[in-house]
Amino acid sequence: MFGDMMGMMGKLKETQKKVEETKERLHSVLIDENSNDNKLKVTITANRTIKSIAIDDELLQDKDMLEDYLILTINKAIERASTVHETEVAAVAKAGMPNIPGMDMFR
Repeated sequence: MFGDMMGMMGKLKETQKKVEETKERLHSVLIDENSNDNKLKVTITANRTIKSIAIDDELLQDKDMLEDYLILTINKAIERASTVHETEVAAVAKAGMPNIPGMDMFR
C-alpha cells in the first residue's frame, strides 16, 4: 500500500513537471488575432503575453476608434490564447493522472 502511495506521489511530481514544461513551451506558441477589417493585428503567446501589435495608419487618425479596436482585438486574442493554454495544460495533467480506483470520472 505504501509503495502505491510513493508511486502515485512520483507520478504526480512527474505530471507537475510536464505541466511546467508545457507552460514553458506555450511561450513560443503564437496566436494572431485580427480585427474584422484587418486594420489591427495582435500577436500573443498561448501564455497570454502580447508580442506585437500592428496598426493600420487609418486607425491613427481616430483615437476613440483605435482604442475600441485595441480593446476588442486584444480581448479576442486573450480569449483564444486562454483556450489553447487551458486545453494544452489539461491534456498533460489528465494524461499524468494516476489510475486511482473510483477516479475514472476524471478521465
